[in-house]
Amino acid sequence: MSTPPSSDSTRATPGATVQTPLAPARLGPVRAILANGVVVTTKETRKTPAVTISLAMSAGAVCDPPDAPGAVHLLSRLIDRGTRRRSADELAEALESRGVSLTINVNRHQFTLGCACLSADFDAVLEVLGEIVIEPTVPDAELAVRRGEVLTAIAQDEDSPYIKALHELMALLYGTDHPYGRPAKGTVSSIEAMKIDRLRALHRERFVPSALSVVIVGDVRSDSAVAAATRAFGEWTAPTTRAVPLPSPPRATARRRLVVPMMNKSQADIAYGFVSIARSDPTYYASLLMNNILGQYALGGRLGDSIRERQGMAYYVSSALDASVVEGPLMVRAGVSPANVDRAIASIDEELARMCADGVTDRELAESRQYLIGSMPRALETNAGIASVLQNAEFFGLGLEYDVRLRDYLSAVTRDDVHAAAQRLLDPSRAAVVITGPYDQPDREL
Repeated sequence: MSTPPSSDSTRATPGATVQTPLAPARLGPVRAILANGVVVTTKETRKTPAVTISLAMSAGAVCDPPDAPGAVHLLSRLIDRGTRRRSADELAEALESRGVSLTINVNRHQFTLGCACLSADFDAVLEVLGEIVIEPTVPDAELAVRRGEVLTAIAQDEDSPYIKALHELMALLYGTDHPYGRPAKGTVSSIEAMKIDRLRALHRERFVPSALSVVIVGDVRSDSAVAAATRAFGEWTAPTTRAVPLPSPPRATARRRLVVPMMNKSQADIAYGFVSIARSDPTYYASLLMNNILGQYALGGRLGDSIRERQGMAYYVSSALDASVVEGPLMVRAGVSPANVDRAIASIDEELARMCADGVTDRELAESRQYLIGSMPRALETNAGIASVLQNAEFFGLGLEYDVRLRDYLSAVTRDDVHAAAQRLLDPSRAAVVITGPYDQPDREL
């Protein structure tokens, strides 16, 4: 089967612009690297007089200092509260007067800022975003308020069986010493102890030109978009930062289980999972198809058909493969009545064991392959969708023609490939199982 590319064969050199040929690519984005290392990818569309701007900094939650989990997330709540040139009110006026709503998020590996604006406002809006990224003041006067908001969010997560199960599963799979095993928002103690100087130092260390990917999609010419990005970010200088060490987690040798009783809730949530593969793994596309058949296609794949439709046990059930920079999790999630917890887990075991033993059918493979191939055109229907695809391709080094190549990668996967992926990843005897909600039988064998 085909191995996914580890880098773009048309990778630009600093100061140069590379354009994908119009054939066979559907998107044909333009990619440039500014002299300081900022990567700019643009796609011109003329459907509406609007532009989507997506900024992704390689400064996600993995960059939290080991003794300060949640630092990057707290920084995300402060970064737009003023720059060297504008106060928080002036920033808000510059965006809101143009009908722009700025979204700031932190995931495991990236700190993202995104918005949409009218094409007539594009240059001015990108200038404001440049200020926020490069020269935020991170004001001490705002820390108490933003700290309180994060503490409230942490308390809400602790009270949610769904989120609590996810956090506990990740800790069980990776351990709290691994960046993947720590909650992105941090803990009550770490957020209460956070000082403004720590956040400012984190910004100086991690927000550097070589870590920034700028994606611009919409009603603006590609050369004009690159020129605007050069004005906003081209004079920025900072040394390249060191990469965060991400060790591969140890493989499980036995089944593990954790029960977190939350007796005031009405529904039990199950998080059942494994450490799986990295995005660069040559079996990624076989694993992607396997997971789609297991718990995504149609009404939740085999798991949905068995546990929710035929047995009527679950309010929801699905699986998800999160292959990442290092081995990410493969998770099965289910919400059930407390009386059905044991039966639901037994049914998950049964479906996984059946896939490991028998593999998948020709029909399942064909339908899932067609579904995933068809998902790319659907993702490219909007400017925001195109921006997301381009950011993902940039982060994982998938190349400018990934939208076309995906069909070939999926078409190269055989039934034997999918079966091998299942046997490699889905061993119930090595699963980690977390149950949260009104269930308090920790000693029962599951």
